Amino acid sequence: MNIPTRKLSFIAIMTSLCISTNYLLIGIPNVKIMDLLVFVSGYTMGSLIGAAVGVLTWLVYGTINPYGFNLPTLIATSTGESIYGIVGGISMKLGLRVGSNSPRIGGEFLTSGLKLGILGFLLTFTYDLLTNVVTALVFGGSLILWIIQGIPFTVTHEVSNFLFFFISGGPLIRIVRGLTSIESEEVKSHQ
Repeated sequence: MNIPTRKLSFIAIMTSLCISTNYLLIGIPNVKIMDLLVFVSGYTMGSLIGAAVGVLTWLVYGTINPYGFNLPTLIATSTGESIYGIVGGISMKLGLRVGSNSPRIGGEFLTSGLKLGILGFLLTFTYDLLTNVVTALVFGGSLILWIIQGIPFTVTHEVSNFLFFFISGGPLIRIVRGLTSIESEEVKSHQ
C-alpha cells in the first residue's frame, strides 16, 4: 500500500492533535475533542484516513495513560474510535453539508450544526455501548450494572460531543478542508 506523503503527514498531525488535546483535557473525564477531530479527519480525507487517526490516537493515548492499560479495552476503544473516522468519510460521500463559509450564525449554520450534533451524539452512544460491553466482559459482572454505573460518564461524553459537533463541526471541517486544499495547490504548482 503506497500512501502519499501528504496523507501520512495529515495522519501524523491529526493524531498528534488528538493526543495532545486528550492530555490537555485529562482532568475532565469523558470530555474529549478527539472524537470530533477523528470525524473531521474522515470527512476531509476519507474513511481510511479517519480510521487510521482514531486507531493511532488510541494506540498512544490508551497505552501511555494515567488511568492504566488493558489490552481488550484498548482494542475496544481503538475500534470504537475508528468508527468516528469511517462515518466521517461516509458522511462526506453521502453529501452531508456542513454549512456555508459565512461566519454569520443563521439557518444553514444551525441546520448543519444540528445534523452534526445528532450524528456526534449517536456515534458517541455507539462508542459508549461498545466500551461498556467490553468492560463488563473484561472485569465481570452484569452488563446492566456496568451501564447503570457508567451513566454519569456516558451522559457527559454524549452531551459534550453533541455540543462539540454542533458548535465546532462545520467550522472545523471548513478550516481543515481549506488547509488541505492550500497544500494541494502548492504541491501542484511546484510540479
